[in-house]
Amino acid sequence: MVAFEAIDVALVLAGLLLAFVGAAVSVYAVTLTGFLVGGGIGSLLAPSLAGVIGLEGLALSATAVLVGGVAGAILAYAGLSVAVLGIGAVVGAFLGRFAVGPFYVDGILPLAGATLAGMAAGAVLGFVLTRTTLVFSTGFIGAAFASRSLTVADFEAAADPISFEPLLFDPTTPAFLAVLGLGVLTQLGLFRFGYVTTIVGFLPGARRWTASDDGTDST
Repeated sequence: MVAFEAIDVALVLAGLLLAFVGAAVSVYAVTLTGFLVGGGIGSLLAPSLAGVIGLEGLALSATAVLVGGVAGAILAYAGLSVAVLGIGAVVGAFLGRFAVGPFYVDGILPLAGATLAGMAAGAVLGFVLTRTTLVFSTGFIGAAFASRSLTVADFEAAADPISFEPLLFDPTTPAFLAVLGLGVLTQLGLFRFGYVTTIVGFLPGARRWTASDDGTDST
């Protein structure tokens, strides 16, 4: 119980970092997002790995999350530009699914179509408007964890059996919208007033890739 509470606190802190300074330190934000996504996938797959790796319970969950998180972080860092497209696609898919959910609760095809359309739109925006997509996506994902719209319990519920329904939170709640709005405004302010260069200057490796302008990468 204490371990899961500590993980929840860590997720909240990671969410706040993503929401408020994500795009400003893009190399770190994308890598952290990769870790969170990879860890989430590891958590979902953990029950099905019980008979494969000989672990169970907390040890199994922790190992799956750690391995998935490290793999996600490495892949995101190795292909930062592609990772931004992926992050945009994930957020776009969620928003597409949420947009039609209330109207097509029992319709699988409309839900699938809206999800795929949102995914495609998010990926395209990630390619064309790199910085804007990263600002909004890191704000969105960060707000989800910082506002506890997504918790360890939600990933546990989604893992056995595997289902994405427990991860489909309501993005219209006041707490989520407050963190998202403040985070996006803060990030845009960091770029507008030139604080990004100052922040990046203190972070080793961050100059490797920083989306200072949409459609261009600068060092």
